[in-house]
Amino acid sequence: MRDEGGGMRDEERTKAMTSIHRSSFRIHPSSFIPHPLSLILAVVLLYGVIYPNLHVLTASLEVNGSWSLENYRDALSHSTTFEAATSSVVLSLLTVAFCAAVGVSLAFLFERYTFPARGLFATLAALPLVLPPLVGTIAFIFLCGESGILARFVQWLFNMKSAPWTLRGWTALLIFHTYTMYPFFYVLTGAGLRRIDAGLAEAARSLGARASQVLFRVILPQLTPSLIAAALLTFMTSMASFSAPLFFGGDVRVLTLEIYNARQRGDAAASLTLTVILAVVSLAALIFFQRYEGTRRFAAAAMKGATRSRQPIRSGRARVVATLCGVLFATLLALPIITLVLVSFAREGTWTTSALPNSYTLANYARIFTQTDASSVFINSLLMSGLASLFALIWSFCVAAVVTGKRMRFRRLISFLVLIPWALPGTVVAVSIIEAYGQRNPLTGSFILVGTFWILPVIYFLRFMPIVVRAVQASIEQMDVSLEEAASSLGARAWMRFLRVRLPLVWPGAVAGTLLAFVIALGEYVASVIAFVPSNQPVSIRIAAEMRDFNVGTAAAYGVILILLIAAAMLVAGRLERGRGLGAGG
Repeated sequence: MRDEGGGMRDEERTKAMTSIHRSSFRIHPSSFIPHPLSLILAVVLLYGVIYPNLHVLTASLEVNGSWSLENYRDALSHSTTFEAATSSVVLSLLTVAFCAAVGVSLAFLFERYTFPARGLFATLAALPLVLPPLVGTIAFIFLCGESGILARFVQWLFNMKSAPWTLRGWTALLIFHTYTMYPFFYVLTGAGLRRIDAGLAEAARSLGARASQVLFRVILPQLTPSLIAAALLTFMTSMASFSAPLFFGGDVRVLTLEIYNARQRGDAAASLTLTVILAVVSLAALIFFQRYEGTRRFAAAAMKGATRSRQPIRSGRARVVATLCGVLFATLLALPIITLVLVSFAREGTWTTSALPNSYTLANYARIFTQTDASSVFINSLLMSGLASLFALIWSFCVAAVVTGKRMRFRRLISFLVLIPWALPGTVVAVSIIEAYGQRNPLTGSFILVGTFWILPVIYFLRFMPIVVRAVQASIEQMDVSLEEAASSLGARAWMRFLRVRLPLVWPGAVAGTLLAFVIALGEYVASVIAFVPSNQPVSIRIAAEMRDFNVGTAAAYGVILILLIAAAMLVAGRLERGRGLGAGG
């Protein structure tokens, strides 16, 4: 109301000014950035990401006390460097292509059609995820190596004088990489197919589009975010591959092995230079793939309709063929693990020229569970992986609190810095930490991290904390912002909003991401072989040592126990992920 002079009454003017004052200084819950969290974020990124990598870069440029490109000229003058870099990139690209062909095809088969035992086959399709790289490599050697079960069986069947093949070179690497990495495409493409709008495809068919046009013009564009994410995961994992090239790479040179060999022969300059080259290639790939991240908006806009239900295979012959193919496929997937379990019961020294072990025993498992020295490696790995994952979980909430703020200027820079350790191969991360904290430095003074218990937990934390950060961020982005706004309007403080609103909604996804980081760290070998302390040996190092001593039964037993631990953790993570989906839907 206004007074006779057209002005506002005093009491109304006071209320209006109070309302304007409150709205001007109201802070959105998601944009509130506590200064201690920003400080923690800055310290971790400085000590864990920026300084170690800059230290490696500057050390690679230092020659006789001055900066020079001599190390790079020397490295690039050798044909082996170009060969290793080219082989790493080509191997990774071919791996992406083969994994996409297998994973996407299986995702379409299991998500679009129903046939007998489809659920079992769909579950078994993700089986390679429980195989740590080193354990999977050993299982492949036992099964497909020239002295493995399949080669010996074929040799006996056809009365051959020598093994019919050798597990060496490009073919062996591509087969192994495809087997272990295609689940990235299978899982992510399957999740995308469950979300896409089936109405768009039906509309295209009604307008006369052929099946191929619907696939390439409608369905695949909606799957672009899932395909790009899977391609990035596969490419980075292949670039970081170390166990397979080490055991059956043959003459194939890759950068991870070249860095390891340079360190083994004491050539620090070559090791640092090759580390920088590998880091540049990996970061360039990360930037290239992230250019397509904007396509997620198109996908998100398109995924609002009804999803397509699975269609039964009605033809009796087709159902039989699909079932037989499923049985064959499941058998091929399970064979490496079955082989590992079988060999784990083999008596040491008895498996020589026969196709299968001649004598079986429980002694391998008995020694692991009864001898302190044998079982301590599991305690070491569980402790180091658990500490790294716990710190990653705590720190991920700090990152999310800062990065999800709407007024954060450096959000993209922080997100990129957080992703760097994940994008870099384990060899690069381990070398950077060792070089930065293996001597006195301006940041830590006389404290030396190398040679202590904490060297591996720190490396595990840096390598796998981006997984937890992404899981927490994804959960926060799925939250309804109005819930925190309502709590704030009711007078809840920041810590109460976090404990009573945000944490319960984010917790399932955060724990699932933490468990995923935990299981990957549990079987980590690439970084461990470079930085481990002999007094604190992880299980992956013990497996490799048993293989070097030709104790194949004990090595297999270690691998089986490790697989069971990983399978149990992934089962828990899967249940939590489903719980998050139900919570989001409710």
